[in-house]
Amino acid sequence: MKKLNQHTKIVSFGEVLMRLSPAENRKLPQATSMDFYFGGTEMNVAASLSYFGEKTQQITNVSNDLVGEAAIAAMRKFGIDVSAVNKVDHPLGLYFLEVGSGLRASKIAYNRLQGSFANITPESVNWEEILEDAGFLHWTGISPAISESAYQTLKEGLQIAKEKGVAVTADPAYRSNLWKYGKDGHQVLKELVGMSTIFIGGVNEINEILKTDFDFSQEGFIEASKALIKECPSIEKVFDKIREGVSASWQKVYAHAWTGSEYIETQQLEITNVVDRIGTGDAYAAGLIYGLLHFDDQKAIEFANAACALKHTILGDANLVSPEEVLEVAEGSTGGRIKR
Repeated sequence: MKKLNQHTKIVSFGEVLMRLSPAENRKLPQATSMDFYFGGTEMNVAASLSYFGEKTQQITNVSNDLVGEAAIAAMRKFGIDVSAVNKVDHPLGLYFLEVGSGLRASKIAYNRLQGSFANITPESVNWEEILEDAGFLHWTGISPAISESAYQTLKEGLQIAKEKGVAVTADPAYRSNLWKYGKDGHQVLKELVGMSTIFIGGVNEINEILKTDFDFSQEGFIEASKALIKECPSIEKVFDKIREGVSASWQKVYAHAWTGSEYIETQQLEITNVVDRIGTGDAYAAGLIYGLLHFDDQKAIEFANAACALKHTILGDANLVSPEEVLEVAEGSTGGRIKR
């Protein structure tokens, strides 16, 4: 792996979606209008890292129309390099979100399987050029689930990243409802994780990939992490986020990790008035990448957990906070006092 510094570019590969949502916690039948935002798991990571002051680049397809132009404009506003974004004659993916409250859970419906990103191809991405000055490549299990061509495009990127010594962060969330093109999702994810260096996930994700049955105790997490590293030797460290949901409006989060030689964990942070849960896992991933660039493992995971907690207070998909704001929470300042 190449030596990393704060000037390293972080590349994210994945779909950009339009999110449509009724305001004020309304259900869709109540709504006469909807707010919209542009996001997507990997783009949310890039947006957050841009707000942290890092150089980022998004690899994706958007629709060749005014919606695609608006998506590109949104990425530019976040500070993301869009020079490798392709415009194609397929619609931008979208999803509808009903924001829950209290005992009522949020609900999401996607429209993405025939969209612009599903039609990305290896030929449309110049990985050699893109990864030449990159320190990290970030992917999630959603991208290879969308289509065969998205899987092949990502696989080629991971192969070139390995050749160039680029660190690869893998967040291999398995979504059974997305794998529609004939591939075994568990097998594909194991293959791609085997080409990555940092694993963002826990016992559940490891059990899905390895088809094991480790329990959710601390010891179970450690043993699962060791098993993953044995099966996928390129993985160096495993970082996981744990959520406890009291209600849709009240969440608790903490994080733990296996560094390859020791177990570490953070304090639990409590969010008693959730504004928006979308993108909180992405905020954790972005915080972790930033932390790995700037801190030791313990401080990195504390930074990631604090970034995740703060995202619960931000409307929209992206975590629009500064490193200073995250560090304050990570260091124990959770009172929310007004700053003058």
